[in-house]
Amino acid sequence: MNIHKTAIIEDGATIGENVKIEAYAFISSKAKIGANSIIKQGARVVGDTTIGENSKIFSYAVVGEIPQDMSFQDGEKTGLIIGKNATIHEFCTINSGSHKGDGFTRVGDNAFIMAYCHIAHDCSLGNNVILANNATLAGHVELGDYAVIGGLTPVHQFVKIGQSCMIAGASALSQDIPPFCLAEGNRAYVRGLNLIGIRRRFDKEKVESINKAYKFIFNQGVSIKEQAEILLSQTSDENVKDMCEFIINTKRGIPLNKGKEQ
Repeated sequence: MNIHKTAIIEDGATIGENVKIEAYAFISSKAKIGANSIIKQGARVVGDTTIGENSKIFSYAVVGEIPQDMSFQDGEKTGLIIGKNATIHEFCTINSGSHKGDGFTRVGDNAFIMAYCHIAHDCSLGNNVILANNATLAGHVELGDYAVIGGLTPVHQFVKIGQSCMIAGASALSQDIPPFCLAEGNRAYVRGLNLIGIRRRFDKEKVESINKAYKFIFNQGVSIKEQAEILLSQTSDENVKDMCEFIINTKRGIPLNKGKEQ
């Protein structure tokens, strides 16, 4: 371990092998820092926070602080779990969970969170997500694997964003976005597929299958839920099933264009 003499490490903290903690950083008594991680100058790891191996928490980020929720009461058993290979840049804030969820906020492996982002209480982020500068997630937001949130984009509480979605920068999202889709605008609505993103993940055959499913569901001029139910009964493709089930089960609706939804 390489711990600067001005860093504050409370008794009880668990620090893995080869961890570097720079000047004036703070690590709470319940924190667990995975091997080969770096906590940079002035960063704060607060409360019952677990950070996976090979992660970097940059200067003045604060992870694990209590929720910004007026109903939160001192003494609630809450925490934050961040996976391995995380990159949390300067001045980010990630709050712990609350009694309104299961008590934990969760961020998956390989997260790349740029400066000034906020992830609120009880959010659940999958693996390989990217949040560009100043993206903000309200409470209970869910992000699927490989989701990307553009800079300066706020996401309303309880919104669900499927795997491999792209939410364009300077948008404002208040409804659910199905897997593999691109959304943009204020308020944001589905513009098409995130073809760049899915081509990075899947081979040509799988991309074409997703593309055909999107056209069947969204380009018929009828209820997308009804189309999704029809397609779900016919497909064996797991990605197509994911898209169909997401649409069928949405609680907040799918924004199709400004002022309309299904």
